[in-house]
Amino acid sequence: MSNIAGVREFGEGPLSRAAATVYTMLVVEILLLVTAAPGLVVLVLLDRDVSNLPLVAACALPLGPALSAAVYALHHRRADVADLRPAAAFWRGYRLNAVGVLKVWVPALVWLAIVAVGLANFRATGLPGWWAVLLALVGAGASLWTTNALVITSLFAFRGRDVARLAGHFLTRTPGVTLANACLLIVAGGVVWVSSEAVAALLGSVFVAMLLRNSRPLFDAVRREFTA
Repeated sequence: MSNIAGVREFGEGPLSRAAATVYTMLVVEILLLVTAAPGLVVLVLLDRDVSNLPLVAACALPLGPALSAAVYALHHRRADVADLRPAAAFWRGYRLNAVGVLKVWVPALVWLAIVAVGLANFRATGLPGWWAVLLALVGAGASLWTTNALVITSLFAFRGRDVARLAGHFLTRTPGVTLANACLLIVAGGVVWVSSEAVAALLGSVFVAMLLRNSRPLFDAVRREFTA
């Protein structure tokens, strides 16, 4: 009995939990990079030119299912640190959510690409300056809606139209989540701006973990009010 108790105490200690967390984050990060690699490789090689914005959106297509699988894997991380199978959870999430998340991810990328091209070429349009502000707000709203939709699609089995409605609903229903995710997107964009897309990709699992932490009130509300 003393040996069993000793093993259990070691397995549940802070050092073991810390090691398990690091291991899980590393495995999820590697799988995130592997599944997003087809787009990331091309994205890193692209010049930062306005004409490449549509290509940037195309390169981001594999990132949607990869992020969804990472969200699923980190959310379903088992409390028992002796049972570490983040890779199995990642691939399970990828299989379950790839199609559903693309239904959200593709339209979002198209819309954001249109907004980005419009802002980049705004001076040539001759429109008043407040149109640029409006476009920027639309782009910010679309980005925040996409983060909500990504979390909901990754963790719940709803129809596409229901995901769209819930993602929009919780933008105002959980303002703390919206604000926290806005800050997260700003930080991610800042990392890309001052360094490169590769550095942001290497921090992918950290960003996903922060997204999950931010979105906890949203997850709790959806589970409580919209699931049996």
